[in-house]
Amino acid sequence: MPTRVPSRDPAREERANQRNAVLAGFLGWTLDAFDFFLLVFVLVPIGAEFHRSVPEMALALTASLAFRPVGAAIFGLLADRWGRRLPLMLDIVFYAAIEVLSGLAPNYTVFLILRALYGIGMGGEWGVGASLAMESVTPKWRGVLSGVLQEGYACGYLLAALVYGSVFPHWGWRPLFFIGGLPALLALFVRAKVKEPEAWKQSRTRDWKQYGQAIRRNWKRFGYIVILMMAMNLISHGTQDLYPTFLSAQRHFHPHAVATLTIISMVGAILGGLAFGLLSDRRGRRRAMLVAVVTALAAIPLWIYAPTLRWLAVGAFLMQFMVQGAWGVIPAHLNELSPGALRGFFPGFAYQLGVLLASGVQTLEAWMAVRMAMGYAEALALVGAAVLILGAVAIAAGPEARGVSFVSPSSGEA
Repeated sequence: MPTRVPSRDPAREERANQRNAVLAGFLGWTLDAFDFFLLVFVLVPIGAEFHRSVPEMALALTASLAFRPVGAAIFGLLADRWGRRLPLMLDIVFYAAIEVLSGLAPNYTVFLILRALYGIGMGGEWGVGASLAMESVTPKWRGVLSGVLQEGYACGYLLAALVYGSVFPHWGWRPLFFIGGLPALLALFVRAKVKEPEAWKQSRTRDWKQYGQAIRRNWKRFGYIVILMMAMNLISHGTQDLYPTFLSAQRHFHPHAVATLTIISMVGAILGGLAFGLLSDRRGRRRAMLVAVVTALAAIPLWIYAPTLRWLAVGAFLMQFMVQGAWGVIPAHLNELSPGALRGFFPGFAYQLGVLLASGVQTLEAWMAVRMAMGYAEALALVGAAVLILGAVAIAAGPEARGVSFVSPSSGEA
C-alpha cells in the first residue's frame, strides 16, 4: 500500500514556530546571563589570583557592559538586513567561545580584554532574540511572553548560582567559564526549529539610505528609549551585581548560603517577570512597571538590613520580584515602541547604549564601599534608592504602544 502523507496543519505549525521562537530567545538570554553572572560570584578569588582589588575586578563587569552597544549595533544591523536567525546563531557561538577563553586567561589584562569582547556578544543577543520572539507571537499574549523571555536573565543568574555553589568549592573559578561554552549548542536548535517572522519579511531592509532616514525620523523616540534603558540597567545591575559580594564580604556568608540567597532572589525575579508581564497586558506597560519599581523602593530595608538569613531571603525575593517584574515588560514595550524596519537594530542598540551609560554602577558601589569605607550595605542601599526613583520618573515620562500590530499598516512602521 502507498504511504499516506499526513496533511499539513498551518495553524499547528505556526503555534510550534511561535513556541520555538520564544524558546530560542529565552534560552539565548538565559545562557548569555549565565555566562555574565558567573563572574559576579568569583570577583574575590579571581582578584586574589591576579593580585587585584574588588574595585579593579569590578571593572571586568563594567567592560562587558560598556561593549554591549557594539554587539547590538553589529548584530542588529545584520538582523534587519539578513534576518533574525543567522545573526542570532553567530552571536551565540561567539559569546560561548569567548567565555571558554576567559577560563584560560593567564593574567588580569587578558581577562579584562576577553570580558570586553564577551560584552559584544552579550549586547548582540538581546535585541535580535527579542525581536525574533516578539515578532513571532500574537499581540494578545505579548506582555506575558515578554516576561517569559526577559526572565531568561533571572534564570541565567539562578543557573550561575547553582553551578557556582556546586563547582567552585571543589575546582575553583576556571571550570565555571569552561561550562559557559555550552550555549554554542543552542545555535543548532535555532537553525533547525526557528523560522523567520513574517513581520521581518514585510519590513526587511533593502535600501540602507532609507534605513538611515528612518533612524533620523525616529531619533526622539530612540533617545527616550536610551534614557529609559539607562535607568532600568542602573536598577538591575545596581541591585544584583555586587549583592553576592555584599553577602560574602560584609555579612560573611559561606558560598553555599550566598548561592542559596541568590537562587531565592532569582525565583522571585522569574515570578515577578511573569506576573508583571501579564499585568501589563491587562493594565498597560507603564502602569505595571511603575507599580514594580515603587514597591521595590519600599523593600530596600529588608533587602539589605534584615538581621537574619531568613529575613534577608525574604528581602532578596521581594526586591528581585519587583525589579525583574518591571524588566519583564521591557521586551514587549521596546519592540512596540520601535519602527518595524528598524526592529532588529532600534530596541537592542538603544537598550545597550543605556547599558553603557549605566555600566559604572557596580564600580561606583565598590568604590563607595571600599574607598569611602561606608560598607557594601550602605552603598547598595543608597544607590538602589536613587536609581529606583530615577527609573520611576523615566517610566512615567514616556509613551506606550501596547498591543500595536507588527504586520498591519496601522503599526506605524517606518
